Amino acid sequence: MSRKPSLAVVGATGAVGTVMLDILSKRPNVWGEIRLIASARSAGKKLTCRGEELTVVALSPEAFDGIDVAMFDVPDEVSKEWAPIAASRGVVAVDNSGAFRMDPEVPLVVPEVNPEQVKNRPKGIISNPNCTTLSMIVVMGELNKKYKLEELVVASYQAASGAGQSGLDVLREEISSVANKAVGDVAGDIRSLVKKNNTFPAPLALNVIPWAGSLKEDGHSSEELKVRNESRKILGLNSLKVSATCVRVPVLTTHSLAVHAVFANEVSRKEAQDLLENTAGVKLVDDPETHQFPTPADVVGTDPTWVGRIRRSIDNPKALDLFVCGDNLRKGAALNTAQIAELVAAEFN
Repeated sequence: MSRKPSLAVVGATGAVGTVMLDILSKRPNVWGEIRLIASARSAGKKLTCRGEELTVVALSPEAFDGIDVAMFDVPDEVSKEWAPIAASRGVVAVDNSGAFRMDPEVPLVVPEVNPEQVKNRPKGIISNPNCTTLSMIVVMGELNKKYKLEELVVASYQAASGAGQSGLDVLREEISSVANKAVGDVAGDIRSLVKKNNTFPAPLALNVIPWAGSLKEDGHSSEELKVRNESRKILGLNSLKVSATCVRVPVLTTHSLAVHAVFANEVSRKEAQDLLENTAGVKLVDDPETHQFPTPADVVGTDPTWVGRIRRSIDNPKALDLFVCGDNLRKGAALNTAQIAELVAAEFN
């Protein structure tokens, strides 16, 4: 006999958790009980989900009793400790952190690309990709099916919210500080704020920063390596060539990427447009003659990946150049996690 499984949202009071509650209220109702879990300091707070006021409970082993699926929207170190605890109590843990993404025993899932991997969870954990990877991977997954992807050259333009709530706070403070000031006064004012907040390595307001993440080998950043490693794992292309440069831009929410994709087969602009126009989770906006193309201002608050500026490479008939945008707090985090959890919920029917 089928039943509606129970769901826990771990990190319900955080930035992504808040978006998650909104998404759950708008998605098909596949859940029975929804339990909100957060740190002890947030226990007792009242939050609304699906029109019902719910009380947040403190994170503990017992908080997972009676739960079938738990979505973790918490920092890496919290997921690393608590997702296995939840799994040990019979819960399927869907984790939005980076703690398990490259674990060979944990599937890295994008429902539009590799939904079959949801069942491959020997540790009882399913991982959600990084928001930068997610901003392009649905588009690239669909193109790969038809043209066989061989190489990606990517430049990301990442929003301040990718650095969490502090990123949003810092950008707003910087913008407020420099508004209506003379150009010559701006740089010094913002640099004093950089020294104070330490969130970004350089001023972000009225600026771009060619850096996101932490320093890794050979001068790469962690964000750049995530784009490479996660794209390979999701697409099942272990030898895919990927070169990424990640840039932080003064946008509050929505990541953008300029992508140069090389395929094994010849590709045409019209065919690619037709393919993507009919792809679930993708919105095609591509009419440069009338200046119709995706921008973060259009995309923020929406669920699909938006794609435009599609054109075949001048020098290579097997390559496409395109521009994609995705709300990093929705599809880039909360929505994809919810979609994965819904695939698990279907197993109870």
